[in-house]
Amino acid sequence: MRLVFAGTPAVAVPALDAIAASGHELLAVVTRPDAPAGRGRGLHRSPVGAWADAHGVEVLTPARPREPEFLDRLRALAPDCVPVVAYGALVPPVALEIPRHGWINLHFSLLPAWRGAAPVQHAVLHGDELTGASVFELEEGLDTGPVYGTVTDEIRPTDTSGDLLERLAHSGAGLLVAVLDAIDAGTARAQPQPSEGVSLAPKLTVEDARVRWTDPAFAVDRRIRACTPAPGPWTTFRDDRVKLGPVTPLANGPELKPGELLAEKSGVLVGTATGPVRLGEVRAAGKKPMSAGDWARGARVAAGEVFA
Repeated sequence: MRLVFAGTPAVAVPALDAIAASGHELLAVVTRPDAPAGRGRGLHRSPVGAWADAHGVEVLTPARPREPEFLDRLRALAPDCVPVVAYGALVPPVALEIPRHGWINLHFSLLPAWRGAAPVQHAVLHGDELTGASVFELEEGLDTGPVYGTVTDEIRPTDTSGDLLERLAHSGAGLLVAVLDAIDAGTARAQPQPSEGVSLAPKLTVEDARVRWTDPAFAVDRRIRACTPAPGPWTTFRDDRVKLGPVTPLANGPELKPGELLAEKSGVLVGTATGPVRLGEVRAAGKKPMSAGDWARGARVAAGEVFA
């Protein structure tokens, strides 16, 4: 089939690699416009756009996919289908109608669970044991279209959102190509999503990533893993923001008040509403990431000091 691919971040690149190796014809990619990044805040191509540049594929960067110039170019390309992975913009009906097989979206949850921008983060945050990826037909509603197929993946006790998303990006890429092959062969059958089991996964904010030490240890652990690597878990120490890596809940540990720090030779413990957790990596403002022990020694953490 003749394809135009829509996507933006690095998590979409495995699907591009799979499509390029599939035998389908990749006509162009649609991605978000170049955006400021890095210390110099210069304009940078998205990972999908950079992939297309390196492979000699046309790049379309509409500010909004309802722009007449973009719609005219998409009609001229005449794709049979537009596969989508984390594009990052709402696609209007007029654009959805252009390819004869529509826009086919790879979403990183088992729909109808976790519709929205942050399905993997919410699955980790809420303690799901099983998740996966779904390929469905894009329509006006938020991730509501009929589903062509799914793959599943177990959420491991130490998985961060980054770990899980990387696995799903690769397994989902294979699923996406399999669905495209089936559509091309005329054997694909999309099934409506059930009305039960719907949950929403809005984007996690920086405030969502603030660690709440008054939560139980398991909830502290989940929040930190869910927000790793983005938006990045954090707390405050002596009124300065401190970023944290994943922690380890302890089954048996000393009694500490929520947020109370205890620096030991074996590491640094922090109290929660239940048992303590052992800190992993810490990154103080303006510093490079370091082990919790090195951070505590450098900061000269005193007995009884707390994370706010």
